[in-house]
Parts: sequence; C-alpha cells; structure tokens
Amino acid sequence: MPPTLLYDLSKVDFRKIVVSQEGIRAIIPQRFEMEMLTGIVHEDDTEDVIIGVKDVRADEFWVRGHIPGRPLFPGVLMIETAAQLCAYWTMKRRPQMGFIGFAKCDEVRFRAPVIPPAKLFIVVKTIELNNRRAVGKCQGILNGNMVFEATITGMSV
Repeated sequence: MPPTLLYDLSKVDFRKIVVSQEGIRAIIPQRFEMEMLTGIVHEDDTEDVIIGVKDVRADEFWVRGHIPGRPLFPGVLMIETAAQLCAYWTMKRRPQMGFIGFAKCDEVRFRAPVIPPAKLFIVVKTIELNNRRAVGKCQGILNGNMVFEATITGMSV
C-alpha cells in the first residue's frame, strides 16, 4: 500500500514562491553550503502545514563525491532540508523560543533517489508544539512522488 500524503497537494501552486530565500534567512541562520531551502511555496496555519522547496543543483558541494559519475542527493541532506523547514516554521510562529536545533529524527524511510537537477518539495505538518520543542512529520515530494518521510524533533537551544 502506498504511503499517505500529509497534505492535499492539489491545494498548492508549486510555481508560486510565498517566502523567498531572503525571507527564510530573516528567520533561520544557516548559510553558505548548509543553506538548504530555496523558498516556501505554501503555508497553511489552519492545518499547521508548510511546504518548502530545495533546488537540487548539479554544482553543489556534495555532487563531486556522492556518487562520482552518478550524483545522488544524500539522504542526510534531505533530512537537514526538512529540519530547516521545521525550524523556520517553528521560529516564525514562536520567536520567543529562540533558535530551534535538530534534536531527533525517527521513522525515516527513503523511497527513491533525488538526482540533480531537481525541485524537491518538503511538506511539514506540525504534530506537537510546546515551549521547548516542536515535532513535525515530514515528506519529500519529487515529481508528485514521495521520495522520503521522517518525523523530526527540534528543541529550543
């Protein structure tokens, strides 16, 4: 049985950036090679869902070594991209929490490779949010198909 998507993707205009990379930079501190998010394409406060995009490019730092002649976007960077989106969503709505650091990752499944060039969309649905931590269910979507899923916990640090 195929996995269930966290959100009805028919509600999303994937071509429209609602928060630019500069807007993301105003909230989270990652820069240079570790800046994963390209933009935000959808925010739904009612369902507590955010969707971001990562432009996976052939000139990124990891391409030369992972895997020579057949670059595959590393799973750990998919998870980092999702963690940054979780942190952005939490820090935007709860700035009093300060920086949200990566604390835990559970229920990870990689379902398909991501090969540059590609637009990887990340869907995050917050399932728990309190004054110390945030937990989000995350899915990576490529060409309408789920390529990974995980549950990510972030802590106020």
